[in-house]
Amino acid sequence: MHFLFILICGLPLQAQDAAAQLRALIQATPRLALEQVPLAGRMENAGSLGIVSSVTADRNGVIYVLQRGDKADPVIAINREGRVLRSWGKGMYTVPHSIRVDPDGNIWTTDAGSSLVLKFSPEGKKLQEIAVGEVATGSDCAFPTLCGTTDLTFGPNGRLFISDGYGNARVLEYTADGKRVKAWGSKGTAAGQFQIPHGIATDGKVLYVADRTNARVQRFDLDGHYQGEWTHLGRPFALKIAGGALWISLMTLEPGGRGEGPRASPWILKVDPATGKAMGQIEAPGPHSIDVSDAGELLASGCCGGSNPMGFSWFRKR
Repeated sequence: MHFLFILICGLPLQAQDAAAQLRALIQATPRLALEQVPLAGRMENAGSLGIVSSVTADRNGVIYVLQRGDKADPVIAINREGRVLRSWGKGMYTVPHSIRVDPDGNIWTTDAGSSLVLKFSPEGKKLQEIAVGEVATGSDCAFPTLCGTTDLTFGPNGRLFISDGYGNARVLEYTADGKRVKAWGSKGTAAGQFQIPHGIATDGKVLYVADRTNARVQRFDLDGHYQGEWTHLGRPFALKIAGGALWISLMTLEPGGRGEGPRASPWILKVDPATGKAMGQIEAPGPHSIDVSDAGELLASGCCGGSNPMGFSWFRKR
């Protein structure tokens, strides 16, 4: 791709084109037949919540919320009516970042401050701890308190892939028992490099990485070999494979080609995982995390931006 560094009102023409193309793509994509069911205000017995950074659900319909406030436990399990079933994790986290459910129903979390990856039973019993190590500090961090791991996903045979995004800009692979297999990636804009790899997902064959600041989704095989990238999907924050599709939460690229300015807006796109073609869209409460069931139910948390920055939303089919 050739870049034309022509400034119009302070904005490079190439960035203007990308922003306009993304808006046109969203407008041309059918809206997903989902309705929003807000739940954040119905968790009366949870305590006072802070920022909800991530949300997920298991096959039994239990929703797990990961939040950053100090007046409630970091991990809160609720039912579909918003009633708290159990909670845990006090004193275990620096900056809780992402929560996922593995194929066996266990709960995993990442910590963007300490880079600890924790595994729990559905009841909250701690089963495993992975100290990723080599935590970035100071100017190597993307933000003053965000230096570590961002997300994780589960490959075949218990393989665990972790995006170590805020400081080290890399992907890590671990075995099921917590032994590191390999690491790849570094800071930069070239193929296989990252600027805040913020989300990660796999269909068992391809590994997708949300390269947030570089505004692209990169694709790798499970051994870390670069397979290509998509640059037409805005600034991606979170990814999920479900129902044969890749779901992407993103921010639009405006103003100035940025994805986090005051005029940027959060969206969720359902795309073809082979081609990157958008198949459905819905405006999101915020871009920070998503989880999608094979039945098409969607959970989204805004975290630090969007219209619902302190909570999360549940979307279900109409």
